[in-house]
This record gives sequence, structure tokens and C-alpha cells, in this order.
Amino acid sequence: MTEDRVLGDLLCFDLYSLSRLVTSLYRPVLEPHGLTYPQYLVLTTLTRLGTCSIGDIGRATRLDHGTLTPLLRRLADRGLLTLDRSASDARSVTVSLTPEGEALGPVLYEAYCHVGESLGMTEQQVQRLQSTLHQLTTHLDPPK
Repeated sequence: MTEDRVLGDLLCFDLYSLSRLVTSLYRPVLEPHGLTYPQYLVLTTLTRLGTCSIGDIGRATRLDHGTLTPLLRRLADRGLLTLDRSASDARSVTVSLTPEGEALGPVLYEAYCHVGESLGMTEQQVQRLQSTLHQLTTHLDPPK
């Protein structure tokens, strides 16, 4: 058995390896702007949803509260978003992009395009793969 196939029969290993490789494709576009992949997910979510709750961001990104809270604080400290407590419920926090955060829109789009081009797949192949991945994710972690 060759070294590169020692774990070749493990679907989990193939998924893990692919996830790491695809995530690393974002680095050359995001790193010059001081952004990480999880921050990219949050900023893209806010770009698409607009002002929303931390819970909404967590559901969209599938990031848990313990990961999301410090990540949001770092983005707020950089002036890319605001965290506002609800006047009626102090436990509820609303998240909004600042103009500086909105200005990163072209960077987020560039990262999206860069990864699409790097995959070496046709648009139809990417759509089929995404459909399969969505089905698997929904099966393993149904929407709540």
C-alpha cells in the first residue's frame, strides 16, 4: 500500500483533506486584507443577509457560539462590523456591517471567484457537487 493511500478507504479522510485544501485556496486573497476563512464566512453572510442576529450568523455559517463570539469581537475591533445590544432584550445582539466592512465586498467576491477557478471543474460539475454536499449536510445536521 502506498503512503498516499494508507487512509484512502476512509471517506472522512477524503472529506477532511478536501476541506483543508479548498479552505487554503482562500488564503492568497484574504490574507493581504488580514482576514481568515471563518471571518470571510461571517462577512459574506452579513453581505447577503444584511443586519441580523448572532444566532442567524451561527446558523448560516455553522459556527458555534464559542467560535463566533470572539470572531465577531475581533471584526468589530477592526471596525468592520458593529455589535448592538437590543434595547428590549440585553441578551440579543444585532450585527451590522460598517462602511469599512461593506467596502470589502469586492475582496469577498474575488475570493469566491478564485476558488471557483482553482477547482478545475465546470459550473455544472460544481453545482452537482454542491447539491450532493448540501444533501449530506442536511441529512447529518437537519435545519432546526
